Amino acid sequence: MSVFLEFTIAKTAFTLGSVLAGSPPMSVELERIVPTGDSAMPFLWVTGDDFDAFERKVRGHEYVDDVIALDRVGDSTLYRVIWYETHNDLIRGITEADGTILEGRAQGRWHFRVRFPDHDSLSQFSDFCTDRDLPIEIVRTYTELEDAEGLVQYGLSDEQRDALLLGLRRGYFDTPSRTSLDDLADELEISQQATSDRIRRGTEQVLTEALLLTEEHEE
Repeated sequence: MSVFLEFTIAKTAFTLGSVLAGSPPMSVELERIVPTGDSAMPFLWVTGDDFDAFERKVRGHEYVDDVIALDRVGDSTLYRVIWYETHNDLIRGITEADGTILEGRAQGRWHFRVRFPDHDSLSQFSDFCTDRDLPIEIVRTYTELEDAEGLVQYGLSDEQRDALLLGLRRGYFDTPSRTSLDDLADELEISQQATSDRIRRGTEQVLTEALLLTEEHEE
């Protein structure tokens, strides 16, 4: 059975993150990456207003042979990154373990959601990270069945779940709160109003499912 891994990692702790870190401040999200054997060529959706500077920066990195713009939709461009050589890094570890990157985006730290064919493949990736001192921080692991049950149980959107999880991890719900709504909004790279709306609606959804519907069933 497929197993999912969600984890975060600092931007400068792996090659692709280092390549994309710094100026210009562009929003970057990985297109889905599937196993490709010995190499992995990331496809990136980049949003911002200085694509020329972004291309110069990425193309100037020692590991990058070229970066090619493939498509443009609105203010976003799809890029393909071509490496000079294979290197022992995070993306390679995922592909060698037959993992599929379902989600990868930079929000202060990089957040990844990866599907592996089974627990053995997940263990292979974990060993890869340990052997190479890749400092990933695991958010959660779950099976396909557990993921489906969670969606049915609470009915949260991905955006609501991400906002609630970030709030929990940063201590937003603590008394006194250890972070502010502005800080959460900065990490999510959305407005304060949008962050507040996701947390409010997500909390309402969880409480409705956990309390009101449970009470109705008991009656």
